[in-house]
Amino acid sequence: MGKFMRKALDTLYLSAGILASLFLIAILGLIVVQMIARWTGEVFTGAPDYAGYAMAASSFLALAYALNAGAHIRVSLLLSALGRYRKFGEIWCFGLGTFLSWFFAWHAIKMTHASWKWNDISQGQDATPMWIPQILMSVGVVILAIAFADHLVRLLFIGSHNIQEEALDAHTE
Repeated sequence: MGKFMRKALDTLYLSAGILASLFLIAILGLIVVQMIARWTGEVFTGAPDYAGYAMAASSFLALAYALNAGAHIRVSLLLSALGRYRKFGEIWCFGLGTFLSWFFAWHAIKMTHASWKWNDISQGQDATPMWIPQILMSVGVVILAIAFADHLVRLLFIGSHNIQEEALDAHTE
């Protein structure tokens, strides 16, 4: 069961990272299509709005993958200064990160639901229902909350988190 859960979580984080990269490619595609439209005298209404939605989706979906890869800003210097109390510092940091990410996830889901319930439409030319781009933000932050909880549980019960250590060492040098 443990190996299956570990593989499932790592697949979730990797899948979110891949999806985030696809949204970056979508931004490139939108920019190219908008450039071609301008050169041909056409108008691609809503392109900046769609690019903004894709950027938000990419940013939020990449959070958990970046956390696992050690790409987030960490308090490594402070944790190193704790010496033998480093584990307690890491538990505190992952505990706080877990709480804040679940708090944010809860409110992101509530906001997405409210946008759907009230049929909130974007103010731009695209008139997109706001729950559509917001749902990707909510999914991304829920995956981040799962990742923080995953690291906290691993730290408490196994004694080490799942962040790639070589990535942490590269950022502190």
